[in-house]
Amino acid sequence: MVIRLDYDRPAMLNRFRQFWTKVITPIAKLLLRLGVTADMVTLVGTIGVCAGALIFFPRGQLWLGVVIITCFVFSDLIDGFMARTSGTSSKWGSYLDSTLDRIGDGAIYGGLVMYYANSRAGDSTLMAAVTLWALVMGAVTSYARAKAESLGLKASGGLAERADRLVFTLVLAFFSDVFDLPILLEIVIWYVAAASTITVIQRSLAVRKQVLADPANAGLGTPPPATTEPQATTDPTVATEPPAEPDPKN
Repeated sequence: MVIRLDYDRPAMLNRFRQFWTKVITPIAKLLLRLGVTADMVTLVGTIGVCAGALIFFPRGQLWLGVVIITCFVFSDLIDGFMARTSGTSSKWGSYLDSTLDRIGDGAIYGGLVMYYANSRAGDSTLMAAVTLWALVMGAVTSYARAKAESLGLKASGGLAERADRLVFTLVLAFFSDVFDLPILLEIVIWYVAAASTITVIQRSLAVRKQVLADPANAGLGTPPPATTEPQATTDPTVATEPPAEPDPKN
């Protein structure tokens, strides 16, 4: 007998969000009563993530850095709930949140690059290079989606989305330090580097497919450059006025 297990990822994600929404609701409401805004929480959360990554990762204190980062990562849930509850959701808030998320991502992988570059910690030039590649391709993955959407196209999905990359990296970084198994972190960084590269390719191919499927709208719609000088006419039927006589008063 074959037992089929149906894996409904959206349903599981919804249950995850519902659980954490119940956890953060009293915290968010308390902050709102104290006059704290969602933008403040976003900024403080990013500062905390950057501090945890750039202070502790280069020293080789991976587990401690992960704990601090995890505490501040929840600010990403709190600020969104605060904005919706207070009715202050705006394009500026969305822009700020997305931009600061990229800074936090860069700090996490940048801290791991410094960890491997430190001869007293990771001490691996190869892994420093692979981690740097993972950092770059992670940024390009996000940029590819944003650029596609600015052109009215879709480029979401792929092998490694942002949440997947961060969760895998932080979890394996924690256990690699706790159990003194650096191979765990090396495996996940190789995976993130490769998966991010594949994701960029997948999104690029998806955009190309959409463009080829609708060639009428493939152009950017840039108008031709305007001429600065009038075109001279060669039509003999068009009379030209004689030059004006000079004004004797001048």
